[in-house]
Amino acid sequence: MKRRKSLKIMALGALVPNTGLLAQFQIKEKQLEKSTSLHFESDWQTWPDMEWVGSEYWGNRLQDWNIREGKVVCQVQGQNRSLHCLTTQVKEASGSFHTEVSLHIDTAVSSSDQSYAGVRLGIKGKFNDYRSAAVHGRGLDIGLTSAGNLLIDDTLIPINATIPQEVKLSISLEELNSKSKLKVSLQSTTGEILATGETRELNHLDISGNIGLVSHIAKGKEDESASSATFSEWKIEGSRLHSCSEHEYGPICFAQYTIHKNILKLTAQLCPVEQIKGHKVSLEVKEGLEWKAMGESTIDPMSRTVHFRHENWPFTEPKAYRISLHLPLKEAGDSREYYYEGSIMAQPQQASKVKAAVFSCNCDYGFPDMEVAPYVNEHRPDLALFLGDQFYESTGGFGIQTSPMDKAALDYLRKWMMFGWSYREIFRHIPCAIIPDDHDVYHGNIWGEAGKAADITNGWGAPAQDSGGYKMEPRWVNMVQKCQTSHLPDPYDPTPVKNGIEVYYTDWLYGGISFAILEDRKWKSAPKHVLPEEADIWNGWIKNPDFDIKKHRVQADLLGDRQLDFLDHWAADWSGGAKMKALLTQTIFNTVATLPAEAMDDSVVPSMTIPKPGEYVLGDQIKGDMDSNGWPQVGRDQAVEKIRKCFAFHIAGDQHLASFTKYGVDDFGDGGFAFAGPALNNIWPRRWWPPVDNPQDYSDQNPVYTGNYEDGFGNKMTVKAIANPRLTGIEPAVVYDRATGYGIVTFDSNTRTITTECWPKYVNPAEKPDGQYAGWPITISQEDNFGKSAKAWLPEIKVNGMNNPIVEIIEEKTGQSLYFLSIKGNTFTPKVFDAGSYTIRIKDADSGKIKEKKGIKSSKSPKGTLMMS
Repeated sequence: MKRRKSLKIMALGALVPNTGLLAQFQIKEKQLEKSTSLHFESDWQTWPDMEWVGSEYWGNRLQDWNIREGKVVCQVQGQNRSLHCLTTQVKEASGSFHTEVSLHIDTAVSSSDQSYAGVRLGIKGKFNDYRSAAVHGRGLDIGLTSAGNLLIDDTLIPINATIPQEVKLSISLEELNSKSKLKVSLQSTTGEILATGETRELNHLDISGNIGLVSHIAKGKEDESASSATFSEWKIEGSRLHSCSEHEYGPICFAQYTIHKNILKLTAQLCPVEQIKGHKVSLEVKEGLEWKAMGESTIDPMSRTVHFRHENWPFTEPKAYRISLHLPLKEAGDSREYYYEGSIMAQPQQASKVKAAVFSCNCDYGFPDMEVAPYVNEHRPDLALFLGDQFYESTGGFGIQTSPMDKAALDYLRKWMMFGWSYREIFRHIPCAIIPDDHDVYHGNIWGEAGKAADITNGWGAPAQDSGGYKMEPRWVNMVQKCQTSHLPDPYDPTPVKNGIEVYYTDWLYGGISFAILEDRKWKSAPKHVLPEEADIWNGWIKNPDFDIKKHRVQADLLGDRQLDFLDHWAADWSGGAKMKALLTQTIFNTVATLPAEAMDDSVVPSMTIPKPGEYVLGDQIKGDMDSNGWPQVGRDQAVEKIRKCFAFHIAGDQHLASFTKYGVDDFGDGGFAFAGPALNNIWPRRWWPPVDNPQDYSDQNPVYTGNYEDGFGNKMTVKAIANPRLTGIEPAVVYDRATGYGIVTFDSNTRTITTECWPKYVNPAEKPDGQYAGWPITISQEDNFGKSAKAWLPEIKVNGMNNPIVEIIEEKTGQSLYFLSIKGNTFTPKVFDAGSYTIRIKDADSGKIKEKKGIKSSKSPKGTLMMS
């Protein structure tokens, strides 16, 4: 018998032209009358053994719960392990309620009344959402202790009987007017009553919320190799329940895709079901009322991803797609069918605006971030950009597990699944780019040194990071990259770096916008290896106050030769109808941050006082953080010079401080603009309060901290806008006072302008369209991204027979290309930076036809017209 489950099936309404977004689907929970009784019952006995317990559940942690011989096993002896029922919650209302479960405590668990297994009720998180409760919630525990007593909340009831290997724990609600009690019974599997008890009087709120199983082994070091408890035959019923099948999560969690030059690449993230024999995964698209198969794929055994690639994507209109998963059950002929649906959008018309939503830095303070997807979708973005730190080591609690490798993979997967749980509705119907940063690979900071292995003999912290390279094993790093980047266009050069770590740097053409996607950590030199010992490096910070980093422009890698070569190629490549260019990296090529003057590193950041609106923070100084791409300075300048050659706009994350700056190399403003988007959830609330002469004049309308500055490494930058943390009065403050939110970047190929928006997380843009952070929106022209002042000019070019051609200006005395630009229309007046002779090369991006004029002399001002036909 086949059972079908459709995972959060989306209402595929009318497609909105040129938006890249379908109408938002609204989840509707079952509405129940007071007398209606619901019934939930586990079906683990129907499943083969696997490292997952089903779509109706969320386990803390993922690697701690599995199915063995038809029962759920908590396979670790540790504290606060819980398994939540996602589809059934207790309402804050009157009515009946009953739950029961069979359980067994492993005999290897030490005898203690502080260790127990049982049921957790009334589970609530910081936010009124079942996901918040499932990950961070607390509740009332009822169970059997390993010392053989009945635990009801904080009360112990002795059991004066021999406890069999397996017992049944039953909990029923007894209503007492506006109050109620929980009646508890522990009995053998044959029905013998072993103990009974009841809770104190409870109100409706006390037991409302999630329902879960719990295994809590309190004493001693956690044992990852020994199981603690086994559960089976879990039942929940009563009229006090509400049920929502849309709360199920998995086994297909989410999917992301890109289309590049007619090649579709799509990656679906699955739960650990790869061990089920006979499973099948396929990609289907909807043709009329029917689903058409587009191909099958296999589950990668470590990342649990499924990858689909389709050359020559045949559709020019938006297409509904679904991932189909067939899972055989234990009984022959019995199976489950699961689906995850989304849309593959047609590329926006090249004459239209292309709107990108920008995200980074997502710790779990606001999980599940209920407002983000609806607010972002109000903008109707065409694509989404997640630029690193999709989660942090602390995400979901419990820290990180780094070994053994199978457990470490599941540890990562749980955090990654939380990311998708929060944000999949942003990219369900639009393409997206996702790139990992340091925290995605369990680093606070990382200097990758071309894939070398970090030295972890002195621990996992700063000494390991300062040694350069990756702390985790290469196959684990590759797993992370497969989860996050395997849907990106093919790498420019797929040759792995040291130790077989794969690469993903590439370009992506979408809607006439050519994006270069870099890995700005992978080749970067560790400061401790290239700076003098006297600098006294600790976690990328200079601890010697007398060491002047501005005097040490050392030869060190930032992007590495391979990526620099790629940038040269990308700057010159305008094929496929590219009209504008943008660079995507993890972080920006400046350090835009201040710290208290006495601080020698940024460890003070989480405890820094957040000011009131209108208050200017005094006593800060501009500092240099070598985790930023302001260092190494030589590599930074190389990168800025290469991207300005194609007038590229830079978009990044990582900084935990939204900023809009303009790069300078030799002079202020001679580079391009960069936008560092705000953090989604800000674990490291940096700030920008440089010393100024008139702090008393500060206001949102007069941010006296803008203008020309040198960062802590001497890099020139022009600050245009900053979104500093400030007190908002909105709770929780840790979420909303830290300048959290997202960015929107709109590329307009008609006007050749780029508009950047910076939105607070708490602002609904539909209700408050003027609610951006002060200083935004900002609009610049494409040509503003090469700000170097002209020292001379060439004649106006007028091109016949081509529209929007690519112009290349070559300095003849050096043979170097100064810049490349897809011009608007057929006229352009080139600026140059020295008097002399130049070659002007014109290329039709569609036909490849090239026209060239050599020996064109410059003049001090634009003179004459050069016809090119």
